[in-house]
Amino acid sequence: MLTLAVEKRGNTKAPALRRAGSVPAVVYGAHFESTPITVSATAFEKVLREAGEATIVSLAGLGEPLPTLIHEVDLDPITNHPRHVDFYAVTKGEKVEVAIPLAFVGESLAVEQGANLVKVLHELEVEADPMNLPHTIEVDLSILRAIGDRIYVKDLKLPTGVEIVGEPEEVVALVQEVVEEKEEAAAPADISSIEVEKKGKEEEVAEGAAAPEEKN
Repeated sequence: MLTLAVEKRGNTKAPALRRAGSVPAVVYGAHFESTPITVSATAFEKVLREAGEATIVSLAGLGEPLPTLIHEVDLDPITNHPRHVDFYAVTKGEKVEVAIPLAFVGESLAVEQGANLVKVLHELEVEADPMNLPHTIEVDLSILRAIGDRIYVKDLKLPTGVEIVGEPEEVVALVQEVVEEKEEAAAPADISSIEVEKKGKEEEVAEGAAAPEEKN
């Protein structure tokens, strides 16, 4: 289990905390009162890379170690660094719903032979005891052997105690034939209208030249 040191937040404003290298945050849960905290920006970004939002992170500094999930991360639109974090305090034995990233493994024979692989889902919503949450769920692409083959949610192997939330018949990945785009031939120019227009102009010029001059 990953551990992250935190401190209860005082009266320091959020901009000042960020300038000092910390991230303002809050931790709350069904059995835990909402508490403003701060965490080192460097330490949090390291844990986020390792844990994502589906791994238990133990918060140290609030008394007893507190198991949590990273519930929401607000990123700065310019720097892409975290500027606020929500931690959700979990209770052992009390199920939670979490989106687990999918990890695509193996090689598809159909793709090796030139077919196109389409990944429809990239994460899967599951329900489980927080202590049993997997970091990722593997999708074995080797079962995609021919064009038209599909992998459904119901085909995925889940750890014991982890249940699917949603439709088991939903497609996770499939292989399809590569369709080459044909270049459209340029339509031939309609010269008949050009010739008619040219002929009309020639007639106008001829008529103008043949018209007698008016005498005063």
